[in-house]
Amino acid sequence: MLLRAEVFSRQLTDSHKYGTISGMRTTVDIPDPIYRELKGKAASEGRSVKELLLRGVELELKGQRSRRPRRVTLPIVPSKRPGSLKLDNAKIFEIIPFP
Repeated sequence: MLLRAEVFSRQLTDSHKYGTISGMRTTVDIPDPIYRELKGKAASEGRSVKELLLRGVELELKGQRSRRPRRVTLPIVPSKRPGSLKLDNAKIFEIIPFP
C-alpha cells in the first residue's frame, strides 16, 4: 500500500540554558489506523511517538533495517553424505535414549 505524506517544514531556533538549539519542525499526515498502532507501540516501549519516529528515520537514513530475523539457509548443519533417511519412531527410540 502506497501512503502519500504531505510535509511542511520550517526552521526552529530556540534559546536554551545550554545554548542555542536548532531543529526542524515537520508535519506529516499519518492515517489514523497507523497512528493508533504507532502510539500503542510507543506506549508499550515507554517512549514518546516522537522518539519512535526519530528512531525510525535515523535507522532509515543509516541504511539499517529494523530487527528482522535473518533468512535461514538450509541445511543448517551440512552433511558429509547428504541424502534422506527412512526413520520411524522405533528407529528414533533406538538412536536417542529416552528416560
